Amino acid sequence: MNRRPLIRVIAALLVSFLAIYSLSALKSGPRAAADFECSPQSDPKTTSIDVTFGESGSEIARELFEKDVVASSEAFFRLAVADQRAQLIAPGVHIIDTQICAKSALDQLLDNKRIAGLIAVAEGAWVSEIKKLFTKAGYPENEVKAAFSGAVLPKPFTRLEGLLFPAQYSFAQGTKADVALKEMITRGMSEVVKTGFLSEQSQYTPQQLLTIASIIQAEGGDGDFTRVSRVIYNRLKIGMPLQMDSTVHFVMESRGNIFLSTKSTLINSPYNTYRKYGLPPGPIGNPGRAAMEAALSPAAGDWLYFITVAPQDTRFTSSLDEFNKWKVIYKKNLRDGKFEDKE
Repeated sequence: MNRRPLIRVIAALLVSFLAIYSLSALKSGPRAAADFECSPQSDPKTTSIDVTFGESGSEIARELFEKDVVASSEAFFRLAVADQRAQLIAPGVHIIDTQICAKSALDQLLDNKRIAGLIAVAEGAWVSEIKKLFTKAGYPENEVKAAFSGAVLPKPFTRLEGLLFPAQYSFAQGTKADVALKEMITRGMSEVVKTGFLSEQSQYTPQQLLTIASIIQAEGGDGDFTRVSRVIYNRLKIGMPLQMDSTVHFVMESRGNIFLSTKSTLINSPYNTYRKYGLPPGPIGNPGRAAMEAALSPAAGDWLYFITVAPQDTRFTSSLDEFNKWKVIYKKNLRDGKFEDKE
């Protein structure tokens, strides 16, 4: 079965600028709404601004003023309230130039490259890939290895894969890898609880539901998640092997391949759903919220097969004959290069 890989960088955690706040309480310069000139600096000095989850716009404005980034907290606060982009400022330690205008301050706070130690987990990312993100963010390799091998998992889960919720993470300078990972696991567990995996009355365990969600994430595309979910449940119900390419790609750590060879389907692994019946022993990636919700709310349908015959064209059917006809179209489009640069 062919998948349409979809890795979308998750939007930054929202910081509320809509909290009720009295402008008179803001710390301003000698005159209200004083602002520096919006002109480039040849050799700017920088400072760090630590934005915490749920921090209000007035609090950020105050810190910007106190650290000599903006001429007045009021200037930034007014801009942030008026500019919807301010809602996308991500929590984390931001490296910002000093003595800049409010607009430049906002632009720099929205620049992900200025976030210290940024770890951006994409939907469907594997734990093996997230380890590399830690190292890229500056954590020592041996510290990362120890953190992941010694991670304490919340019950009833027995595998870390699937528990690192896709989001943008940044931690204060000096944060150890094990502490950062623990915070990420806590966030992931909160999403599992919020989705309902622990409270849902299901024949499947929370870990199995998370496994289903991870396959949905890997196999589905925009608008396809609930239908992919239904295919998985329909196959499980009749004892039909899942035969999902994504589970084999997970074993091979092969990212970006639309084609799966017959030889690859013979790999001896409990994650190889071409050889093994039922669900693999754990998730094959870290699913986002939409895929997790689809695992609990599959669409109504009798589909047993689906195939992406061309980019943006995924088809579902209960007929093997129809599936095989579509497979011919897929192979032709693959030869013609229609899947190139679509990963």
